[in-house]
Amino acid sequence: MPARPLLRIGAMPRRSPAELAARNPRSLRGREGELARLAQAFGAHERVVVVLGPPGVGKGTQGQILAKIPGFYHSSTGDIFRNLDSSSEVGKLFFEYSSRGELVPDDVTLRIWHQTIYATSILGLFKPHADLLVLDGLPRSVNQAKLLYKYVNVRKIVHLVCKDREALFERMRKRALKQNRPDDAKVDVIRRRFEVYEEQTYPVLAYYDRSLQTEADAMGSPAAVLNQILTALVPIQNEHFRDSKPGGP
Repeated sequence: MPARPLLRIGAMPRRSPAELAARNPRSLRGREGELARLAQAFGAHERVVVVLGPPGVGKGTQGQILAKIPGFYHSSTGDIFRNLDSSSEVGKLFFEYSSRGELVPDDVTLRIWHQTIYATSILGLFKPHADLLVLDGLPRSVNQAKLLYKYVNVRKIVHLVCKDREALFERMRKRALKQNRPDDAKVDVIRRRFEVYEEQTYPVLAYYDRSLQTEADAMGSPAAVLNQILTALVPIQNEHFRDSKPGGP
């Protein structure tokens, strides 16, 4: 009997958690029932903080900085979608909407996000018992906030504020060149993204209790903005750390 060839693990293609999640074609067809089952498997009501603000305000920059601090895990919904295989069903759908400055449908967004977070927890990249989850780009609508409420415990909303819209436009144009972001390259698409933010995302603030919200001036230096954010988040992280210790409540 001929010997079976050895499985060459090193030869297998490496895929991101987002790509692994998107490989299931059912991901475009599920609704709340399947999301609820995913939440139950993952562990519902994980503690999270939400970084909210208009396009170009620096949510991703601050999220990446926070991710370098032990005990924070940054989840960027935009990065999840941009890292998908552009030839996949979900990848094509994302490009279709992002190229117009529109939001991806809520059910698709929540499903891919939740499957990705579940995958990162399985891989040990995100440790729910130890890490405070920082959401960037979610929720982007009141409906998403309502769906998210069933699965996570939002402890703080950090609202990044910038009154100079032209400054944000300029940031986004520079970002398009540096990061090869086609969704930031066209002025009409940028303006549509701001319209969508005002119409669909800004009302999310009214959904959450005002006591959960903290404003931070986004036009200072990255360190100055980070200082404002940490002032709001350190007490939340301390509480999470205390509760995660053996013998905690």
